[in-house]
Amino acid sequence: MEKVRRAVNEIAYARNPRKLCRLHRSLIPLLSIASSLYKLALSLRHSLYRHGFFPVHRLPVAVVSVGNLSWGGNGKTPMVEFIARWLCHFGISPLILSRGYAGGDEVNMLRRHLLWTPTKFGVGANRAAVASQFIQRYGYVDTRESSWYRKQQLGHELNVSVDSENIGAVVLDDAMQHWSLWRDLDIVMVNGLTLWGNLQLLPLGPLREPLTALKRADAVVIHHADLVSENILKDIESTIRGIKESIPLFFSKMDPTYLFEVGNTNANIPLTALHKATILCVSAIGSAESFVKKIQKMGACYVDRVDFSDHHAFHVKDIELIRAKLKELEGKFGSKPIVVITEKDYDRDPEILKQLYPFKTFVVCSTLMVMSYKGSTEDSFKNFLKDHLRLKFPAEN
Repeated sequence: MEKVRRAVNEIAYARNPRKLCRLHRSLIPLLSIASSLYKLALSLRHSLYRHGFFPVHRLPVAVVSVGNLSWGGNGKTPMVEFIARWLCHFGISPLILSRGYAGGDEVNMLRRHLLWTPTKFGVGANRAAVASQFIQRYGYVDTRESSWYRKQQLGHELNVSVDSENIGAVVLDDAMQHWSLWRDLDIVMVNGLTLWGNLQLLPLGPLREPLTALKRADAVVIHHADLVSENILKDIESTIRGIKESIPLFFSKMDPTYLFEVGNTNANIPLTALHKATILCVSAIGSAESFVKKIQKMGACYVDRVDFSDHHAFHVKDIELIRAKLKELEGKFGSKPIVVITEKDYDRDPEILKQLYPFKTFVVCSTLMVMSYKGSTEDSFKNFLKDHLRLKFPAEN
């Protein structure tokens, strides 16, 4: 199955299909048929929602959707965390709703990051039903009538504390195509490195919907903007504005902050631990290229990589493959290489990674940052969120 996923990924992002190997080219007719069927099903489903045959549920609190048009690596989950933290900062208790795909590695990471906040997590394919269960259990609060709103009206300073278990907002992770829940704000993430591949729908290409679906978006965030040239950013902006001219555009990146070693999440190791080291990047994420590029900027003497498909669960045979690569690097450079993985890979199965001992395995921890570029800033993005959701709280300090 892993080989099939790799083949499909190579086809989806091939710049020139003629340069694909014969086996991969032989798959294109079959994938084309499947893609046509997917397009038909997608169109039918969208039509049924549009004409009211399928219900669209409304929640009694503000709802933010963070999604994308293509498969993984677009920064959806880091953006969900960014928005959840922003809400918590102003005393709003968010509920994050996720489908929990592939064992819930993304939800596990979010739980760990947001452990000491009032954030709640609902996991399940029927997110409307999950949301209803949480609202019945914890209740909800009208953000315009809560205690922090009254403090604003009285001109008091807001203390950054949470005094209510009531849910004040819902953040949908990966919900661009989840039409059964009404949302007040639709944010679409775009991977600036990989973009939309061959512009074909699944499974021939990486697109879940045609690019024209951007018309439904309220804002687009170009992720990994720091890793692409200004000319490419201009081309991306031109494509997006050709579909929806007035759409607000923002730009984001992932900033590595520290490392921790597998088996010891409490020890913050500085990034300088990778200086002049031999590194093997191991990942099963949607955008391995961005991960490797970040590690290459940390001063290692040599960086190699082993990539798996997004959400791939590591097995014993994978560990054996990684260990073989590590021994090869050790023989070549005369010192033990260091394995570096992402948090998402760690949270998928922390135990199996211990089998890489005696080689050190570091997890790189990163934070999403909204970049200052072409007039858009982190502050302007937060103001956009506040204005679009009609939230009433004091301006951020």
